Amino acid sequence: MSIRNITGHLTGTISVIFYFFNTIFWVIPIVLLSFLKLIPIKSWQKLVSYPLDGCATAWISINNLNQKITSRTTWEVEGVEQLTLNDWYLVISNHQSWVDILVLQRVFNRKIPFLKFFLKKELIWVPFLGIAWWALDFPFMRRYSKSFLAKNPHLKGKDMESTRRACEKFSTKPVSIMNFVEGTRLTEEKLAKINGPFKYLLKPKAGGMAFVLSAMGDQLHKLLDVTIYYPQGIPTFWDFVCGKVNKIQVNVRILSIEDILNSDAFAMDYFDNPEQRVRFQRWLNQLWSEKDQTLTNMSASS
Repeated sequence: MSIRNITGHLTGTISVIFYFFNTIFWVIPIVLLSFLKLIPIKSWQKLVSYPLDGCATAWISINNLNQKITSRTTWEVEGVEQLTLNDWYLVISNHQSWVDILVLQRVFNRKIPFLKFFLKKELIWVPFLGIAWWALDFPFMRRYSKSFLAKNPHLKGKDMESTRRACEKFSTKPVSIMNFVEGTRLTEEKLAKINGPFKYLLKPKAGGMAFVLSAMGDQLHKLLDVTIYYPQGIPTFWDFVCGKVNKIQVNVRILSIEDILNSDAFAMDYFDNPEQRVRFQRWLNQLWSEKDQTLTNMSASS
């Protein structure tokens, strides 16, 4: 093994240790504050949510410092100049690696509200993490299957109704909701298997994004369409922490949620109207075609 590889593995090991202890350091106050948030007084819960988000933001900030110390990655980021902590965002992105999450956290930290993901209702029972996710206001969703609704037709629409109620707290507190619309990470094998229309992307799945818009469309203001490109090829997490990723390019495009909701592309009856599902999928496919062209341009200029 060469000296360079040894140095890289040593750097990666030190970086992972920093990530681990930084996570442990911030998990403790988050869990403690989570128990305080169990007090069922809305004004109190809202008050506690601010130091909770502060802990999560500080965790990301120190992770970013770790990256700056242990790697020499060049970052080229476009489109973040007009972002603010005081707005409501839906963030979508292409998905290639677990590194994408670190990239998104780094690019958006302290520029927009702390990124949150929709989680399945069952995950609230995961020890410690479940209560931490709840306290950090990660929205939990409940989706009934078609077979379940066939046996219990009186529950039709109740899952969306309960999710909307759970998201009411975001009407007064800015939020950023993250959604990977491809549903899975891109690999060369998956790209070849589906033989889709895109050179750099998997086919987007409209259901997850439609669920967020149906539950929170009147609360969200802007759509951030993020394109992530790794000129050297898709890295693993270990590649990233070892300092082997020389360059990362990120393009952020800002679209109006109101324009999307008021267009023919989307309607609130998405889940009940097959024609509407086709229209929204067509609109999302067009967005993905533009993203594929953006990746083509990035590849040509790198």
